Amino acid sequence: MLTPEACRGWFAKALPFDRYLQTARPHERTGWTAFADKVVLTPAQAATARGIERRVNILVMSGTWCGDCVQQVPILAKIEAAQPAPRGEPDAPGIDLRILDRDEHPDLAGCVRICGGNRVPVMIFLSEEFDFVSLAGDRTLSRYRAMLRRHMGPACQLPGAPVDSDELGSTVQDWMNEVERVAIMLRLSGKLRQKHGD
Repeated sequence: MLTPEACRGWFAKALPFDRYLQTARPHERTGWTAFADKVVLTPAQAATARGIERRVNILVMSGTWCGDCVQQVPILAKIEAAQPAPRGEPDAPGIDLRILDRDEHPDLAGCVRICGGNRVPVMIFLSEEFDFVSLAGDRTLSRYRAMLRRHMGPACQLPGAPVDSDELGSTVQDWMNEVERVAIMLRLSGKLRQKHGD
């Protein structure tokens, strides 16, 4: 169950993006870094991230071997980089992204199954007090639309085919929208408004 106590414990075990990449095998790490280099936030997206007024903790279930993780988790890392939450200040505004390997944490994986499966990536959005706010995964709407076009169209792409820039841009916006949605929910939270006196 995604109680604040359980989420706080999983979050404490999770790794920041750069440290998580160090757990990948060299050939996997190459794919992650190559994709991360392609991710660029627009000025408007970066401004939205910088405008976050509460702390948004994002706990990701991932696998270094997973192609969908390679093509989505670095997007959240770029969003975090635009407004990182200060370490050691648990109530300070900003984004704190942490990643767990799904196969090493079956207890959490069992809580966030999608369509009856242990899918990755799964993003769990949490408040500064580790209250559950939202869950998203394993792909955004733009990714699913692109997959539908490829798989239901006249020909399917080969595994490992490059992601076109329109799909990448749409997927970045999808994740930015979810982060902003969660940030607004937290800004309007009665519990947090009372805590912060605003």
